[in-house]
Amino acid sequence: MNQYLKEKLEPYIKLSPFLGIGLVVVGLAAVGIFYMQRGAHIELLGSILKVRTLPIDENSSAAVIDFRFRNPSDYVFKVQSVEVTMTDAKGNAVDGSVISDVDSNSLFAYYPALGQKFNPSLVPRTKIPGRQSMDRMLAVRFEVPEKVLQERKGVRIHVLEVGGPEADFVEGVK
Repeated sequence: MNQYLKEKLEPYIKLSPFLGIGLVVVGLAAVGIFYMQRGAHIELLGSILKVRTLPIDENSSAAVIDFRFRNPSDYVFKVQSVEVTMTDAKGNAVDGSVISDVDSNSLFAYYPALGQKFNPSLVPRTKIPGRQSMDRMLAVRFEVPEKVLQERKGVRIHVLEVGGPEADFVEGVK
């Protein structure tokens, strides 16, 4: 019986080194493909650094949001639109209106209490090159009193890319 089994398994035993080598080659090819494609996924990663607030009138206020992001892909991320949402102390989402770059310059000129404008604004059509990191800011008007804005749970910046990818930068919950 032992001799019979040995005769039947002999072709498979001779084949086993080739099978092992083939599996190693396929594994190396898979690793190589994943390594070559590591920068092909377009995305933005980032965080909100600082939020400054300012009362505009009794029922509205402005927030100046400084943030940092990086594009880890090999391709350019071209901004199509930017939206900002604030979550108030009760958990309600309040949409903000992004103030244009020209108007944000005026905002800093008229309200020196905001401090200086450290970074350029993130505007539509901004191109973020691959493997680059940038600091930007947004000036946003919210139709809530400044006290509500100061007591917020967080702020979320939503950036949409021309080709469809999206990125969110979220301020930590207080």
